[in-house]
This record gives sequence, C-alpha cells and structure tokens, in this order.
Amino acid sequence: MVECKSRIKIPALFCKGCDKLMSFSWKRNLIVLWTGVFFCSTAYSISIPFLPIFLHTSLGINEHLEAWAGISFGITFLASALISPYWGSLADKYGRKPMLIRSGYSLAVLYFLNYFVTDPYWFLVLRVFQGLLAGYVPASIALVGTNTPEKHVGYALGIMATAGATGGIVGPLIGGFVSHWFGNREAFLFSGLVVLVAALIATFFAKEHTFNRSAERSHVLDDLKTAWSNRTFIGLMGLVMIVTMSVMLLEPLLTVYVMQMGTSQENASLHSGIIFSAVGVATVLAAPRWGKLGTKYGYNKILFIGLLGGALGNLLQFFVSNLIGFGILRFVYGLFFAAVYPSINATIVKVTEPEFRGRAFSLNQSATQMATMLGPVIGGMLGGLIPIRVVFIINGLGLLLTAFLLRSRKTASVPLAHSTAKESMKM
Repeated sequence: MVECKSRIKIPALFCKGCDKLMSFSWKRNLIVLWTGVFFCSTAYSISIPFLPIFLHTSLGINEHLEAWAGISFGITFLASALISPYWGSLADKYGRKPMLIRSGYSLAVLYFLNYFVTDPYWFLVLRVFQGLLAGYVPASIALVGTNTPEKHVGYALGIMATAGATGGIVGPLIGGFVSHWFGNREAFLFSGLVVLVAALIATFFAKEHTFNRSAERSHVLDDLKTAWSNRTFIGLMGLVMIVTMSVMLLEPLLTVYVMQMGTSQENASLHSGIIFSAVGVATVLAAPRWGKLGTKYGYNKILFIGLLGGALGNLLQFFVSNLIGFGILRFVYGLFFAAVYPSINATIVKVTEPEFRGRAFSLNQSATQMATMLGPVIGGMLGGLIPIRVVFIINGLGLLLTAFLLRSRKTASVPLAHSTAKESMKM
C-alpha cells in the first residue's frame, strides 16, 4: 500500500501520482512470474525427448509404442482441459497466487513420484494427476493480465510468451543430457527440483495487488455464455485448437523419427532434445520481431504469414531424411510459426474486456490443452498406421487450408478490434 497525493492509502498499482512506484510494481511482478513460468515450462519439457524411450526401456512397452507415447502425452492435457475452468473460478474467488502455489508444489511431488513408478498403467495415473493439479502457467498469465496497467498488457503478455518458449528450449536440452548421462528416471527427479523452484518463487516473490476477495465466484457456465457472445473470441479459440493440434501431432513421433533416420537408441534422447529445441530457439529469436510487425501491419497479415510458413515448413520436412537437414528445416519452420501465437494472444487482448480477460485466457488455456491432448493421441495413432513422413504432409496441408480460410475471412477469428479493425476489413 502507498499513500497517494490525496492521502488515501491504495494499492501501488493504481497510484496515478506515483508513476515510478507503480511502474516498479508491475515490472517487478512480470520478471518474477516470467522466471516462474520459465522454470515450470523447463520442468515439463525435460521429459519430452525421452518419454517414448522411458516407456520402452523402463516400463516394458514393446508393442504399439507410438500409441502409448501419444496417450501418455495427451492424457495429461485432457485432464487439464477439463479442470482448468474450475481452477479459473477458484482463482477469481481466492486469488491467482494461491493457484500458483497449489500447482507448483503439487507438480513437484508428482515429478518425484515418477522416479519410483515401474508399471505403465500407474505411470498413466500419475500423468492424469499431473493434468488435474496443473495450472501454474495459466494462473501466471491471468495474474499478469489483471495486475498490469491496461496500456502495457499486450507487451507484458508477449514477454510472458517468451518464458514458455525459453523453457521449451532449455528443457529438452537438459532432459537429453540428464537422461543420456544419468538415466531417464533421474531426469524426473531433476524436473521435480526445477518445478519446486517455480513454486518457491511464487510463494515468496509473486504479488497480487488487485485481487478483490469480496467478489463473487464466477460460474463456468456463465463464463461460457459470455465467451460465446463474443464470436471473434470463439473463432480465436478454434484457431488456437487447430494450430496447437498441428504442433502436438508430431510431439510423440519426433524421437521415434530420429531413431528411424539412423540415430542409435543411446543417442536418441540427446539428438531429439536438440531437434526439439531448434523450434524453441527460432521462436525466441523471431517472436518479438513478429510482434513489432503485427503492431505495424496488423496481426491478421502476420498470422497468415506464420501459418503459411509453418505449412510449407512441414511439407518440406517430408523430403528430408538426414538428421542435420531435418534440424535445419525444423528451425526454419519455427522462425515462421513463431508469428502465430503472439498474433493470436494480442488479438485476444484486443477483443475482450479487461474484467473478463483473465477468464478469457483461462478458457483459451482449456482449448489449448484439449488440442494438446488430441494432437499426440492422433499423431501416435497415425504413426502406427502410416509412415511418420506422411504425417508431415497431413500437418502441412492442414495448416495451409487454415491459412487460406483465414485469408478468405471464412473464420470468426479474422476480424480484429480497436486499432486493427480497419486493417482487417481490407484483407
């Protein structure tokens, strides 16, 4: 609390007469939450490169490995998608910081438990609980969205997006090295330690200035009705599901595909970790620049370019059969696809009211998680029925169709609000 020029004690974030103190408050919180999301995203992505290998070598899965890998990926996100609106409503009532603390410590315990599991079905049970108790990242985004001055919300959310991307770079690399030198089980212990750091950051450093505990808890059905009345937002949720499914379609297949290109099982975790990180590196490099171009030329145009480049990148990967060429193409694909999520998130900020924005991102997270669940399951099934190379063609054609549907204004996600509304009408 600070004492304004009017001598009334109010939260620092809203003190118009104390700009320096207000600025420090939200910027400090942004740094803290960025760091927490970075650690949380790193902890999750540590296990991505070696999960199929863990299922095969440690849990005894010898048949239908692609399907098992897809289900293991997807079941966590199905649970998270179903429970996310509930956690969002609790966050409205009790605050976003308690949700950070709840999620952080719960995930740490679950990662530690993965070290001891020896049965694949018990491993699936832990993956379900990991989804049910998750929520660190959406709670952080909601906290930033509701505790940042209105004129800085878009910038702050863009910065937050880089936290997940950076964690996605570091995590697979750490996971590849730890599993290669120490073992797959030990990598789960490392994930537990990393997410514990995120929980401690939330406990001691995250601040929530604008939370009103006297507010009524929102009901999920009411939130859905409000969201449904905003057709542009519904269109954006649909677009998020499409592009997320496109990304996750290949998640359980890349490690297997790396082995099919001649990499030994001993080096598969390390090499696939590098391949996974190539897209993340490209995202960190390109996303800020796409954001600036979106502000200048309109997010619809940048979104179209990102979808088109992602489609062509997937199609070209069909023709590459060596590891180095495949890694380079994944990096180029990432440079273009980095335009997609910042453009969508910036549009969500523009088309939703400030008082609904936290719940909007919670619902958007549910859509993302549902797609994250469906993508690996479908990808795992496809990988067992057709050559993995053909999946790149399917993925590329799907993104290409989405890009041209967007271009022809046949989706609800095309119109933009406020400063980009006029520009979108010209497309």
